Amino acid sequence: MRKNKLLTALYALSIVCLLSSCAFTGRDVNLVDAKIAAAIDEKLMPVGITDAFPKGTSKVSCWIKWRDAKINTPLLAKWHYVTDDVHILDYTFYIPKKEGTGSVSLTMPAEKKFPSGRYKLDLVTGNRVIRSLIFRVE
Repeated sequence: MRKNKLLTALYALSIVCLLSSCAFTGRDVNLVDAKIAAAIDEKLMPVGITDAFPKGTSKVSCWIKWRDAKINTPLLAKWHYVTDDVHILDYTFYIPKKEGTGSVSLTMPAEKKFPSGRYKLDLVTGNRVIRSLIFRVE
């Protein structure tokens, strides 16, 4: 019973932070916002922001915005297929300037599509997860 109340409280807190776009600070970077999207445009802005992708999806992108960063701070993107508890890929993105935006994407090999299910992307600096994003493929 106590565990369920704690999980409910943590879930509610994560929803509040997500809706208010609150910033999460790592030791060397302040992550202001992050969004899952279908694509990133030429101005490094997210296109098709969503947490639900249609069957047949082969690429998912994550747009991030930061400030007060130490240049060259590594930000690790850890992609995970939650449905079957499978680690997909880790990718390290190096913050190139004090303030800005950037993106990381996960693309399936040619002619392959994401399996249906739930996915999670953890953004990590140091050993600390500073943002987790959940999405699903129908």
